[in-house]
Amino acid sequence: MTKLSLPLLLLLLCLVSFTTGEIKKLKISSDPRAMILFERFGFTHTGQAAISVSSVSVISTLATPNPSRLGFFLLSEEALIQVLLELQQNPTFCVLDSKFINLLFTFRDLSPPPNSSFNRSYPVTSPNEYSLFFANCAPESKVSMDVRTELYNLDNQVKDYLSAGLTQLPTLYFLFSFVYIGFLGLWLSVCIRNKKSVHRIHMLMAALVVMKALNLIFAAEDKHYVKVTGTAHGWDVLFYIFQSIRVVLLFTVIVLIGTGWSFLKPFLQEREKKVLMIVIPLQVLANVASVVIGETGPFIRDWVTWNQVFLIVDIICCCAIIFPIVWSIRSLRETSKTDGKAARNLSKLTLFRQFYIVVIGYLYFTRIVVFALRTIAAYKYQWVANAAEEIASLAFYMVMFYMFRPEEKNEYFVLDEEEEEAAEMALRDEEFEL
Repeated sequence: MTKLSLPLLLLLLCLVSFTTGEIKKLKISSDPRAMILFERFGFTHTGQAAISVSSVSVISTLATPNPSRLGFFLLSEEALIQVLLELQQNPTFCVLDSKFINLLFTFRDLSPPPNSSFNRSYPVTSPNEYSLFFANCAPESKVSMDVRTELYNLDNQVKDYLSAGLTQLPTLYFLFSFVYIGFLGLWLSVCIRNKKSVHRIHMLMAALVVMKALNLIFAAEDKHYVKVTGTAHGWDVLFYIFQSIRVVLLFTVIVLIGTGWSFLKPFLQEREKKVLMIVIPLQVLANVASVVIGETGPFIRDWVTWNQVFLIVDIICCCAIIFPIVWSIRSLRETSKTDGKAARNLSKLTLFRQFYIVVIGYLYFTRIVVFALRTIAAYKYQWVANAAEEIASLAFYMVMFYMFRPEEKNEYFVLDEEEEEAAEMALRDEEFEL
């Protein structure tokens, strides 16, 4: 990695939002990178950073590396810009010499070979969000070592391994899981009261709520165990499983509703099947990328690549699920010109147009607004972005389920003969063109 890569890596830190707090055990093998970002963590005034390295070896094709040119440091958000300026002004500048970093230790502090180890805990006296870096300023050198990091805050002398802005997440997720359980009960009662109007899509929607509730329960357990022990104790596996099922099911339900499957027509057209064949595998790939991003960190060499894969795939899927809704709107417009059922078609068109707007709003908020909140919110209020995302998701579920609820007098089945003429005039209007 060249010196020019250092400003790029630090700039990436500004753009990518992530915060971890688990106890990390990592193995670095023959790594030539000039800088390795391990994790980001929000410390309170009782914060502690415990770092242990062992089995350290440095191989260089040049002279024996100076051990003071390799070391660990903490970097705050405020100091990041200053360090970027230093690197831009002097490309050969070693970040370990910067007065803006909190230098923890260098390889000069290691115990003598063959152990070559170091273990120490550092109190964080200035509350802030810090990123833990390893810097290698020795040219043409590769580093191998075992690293164990333990970042936490003390709450009444009890270790809290969640970042200061995320410690509220277990409670938040538990609360929303109970909301979705209540929502499921309400949905099932609506389906029972309107048995004759229940279609297969309504059962699929019920399954979606079940997956969402389970996903939140396991997310709460995952964060709770990380908070109190520093490790997820297997809850993360269940979280990722149900998150994958829930995301695939959500996109599937949106596509199927957009096509009108089961309540407007009992089959899917070839192009609609192709959309599903594209969206489902891509969502599986996106979930794999999500697991890699969540369970590793920026210290792995392909971490940025996995972030790019997740972003690109998510954008493709978000665009793909819009097409069936647009196709249905255009199909209904064409049908309305020949079947003589203007009022029925007008109500369907109105509903699909509203659904189109709701889906666009949901995707925009959860992809752009939530990201903006994570980026601009103070580190102590990172949980606000998670709360906003869950509130938006709940609102989307409620609106979508209300619009397509099983009801004999739902808009799909209304046919007011007295308003046929008015409906025909409305259909001639171009307001339904997208």
